[in-house]
Amino acid sequence: MSYPNAVTLAAADGTELQAYTAFPAGTAPAPGIILLQEAFGVNAHIRDVADRLAAAGYVVVAPELFHRTAPAGFEIDYTDFPSAAPHFQGISPEGLTADLQAAHAWLQAQERVQADRIGSIGFCLGGRVSFLANAVLPLSAAVSYYGGGTHTLAGRAAELHAPHLFFWGGQDKHIPREQVDAVTAALDAAGKPYVNTVISYADHGFHCDARASYHPQAAREAWALTLAFFREKLG
Repeated sequence: MSYPNAVTLAAADGTELQAYTAFPAGTAPAPGIILLQEAFGVNAHIRDVADRLAAAGYVVVAPELFHRTAPAGFEIDYTDFPSAAPHFQGISPEGLTADLQAAHAWLQAQERVQADRIGSIGFCLGGRVSFLANAVLPLSAAVSYYGGGTHTLAGRAAELHAPHLFFWGGQDKHIPREQVDAVTAALDAAGKPYVNTVISYADHGFHCDARASYHPQAAREAWALTLAFFREKLG
């Protein structure tokens, strides 16, 4: 499966991956954003987020992180999380780093992108990958929405290049508070700038209107803060 605005990226390990792209209106130079998928693929929701970011003035690339174990355009239904398991097992920090570098290189190669103003944003799985992106790329801003497993990367907190904005759901049973605390404690120890936002009445996946846990109010509030953060850090 493919979709409009798809490009093919070449990763350093010799693999290729498809990515969705979105551009703002006009021809003026714009900051770039790497958008990182949930466990369900670069699906209609993720592409909609890319389009919303483009409407806000950013050039966006959303790479397919499961490309080593799944065909291009692969998507998983939100009700079929077990089908994501083999693809979770197929990703690694090394492979993800290669994917992130490929997406970053694509943005830097675009004439319309301000190469020194690139950020990342991710949801669920992508929230964790956005943290990794901040560690391995010279970003100017990074955002993570309910990034399960981010605590496993806490040892890399000292490597972060840019301020990081986190969103967590206070009702999220998938990410215990001690995991959130482990992330912020590591950032404090490393002296890295961050904004940590816990929305007490939101569950995991609150931003996605295709999920049962969607919370419209929390989604609006988090999105407003996200755009304000990107405006401050990226312009």
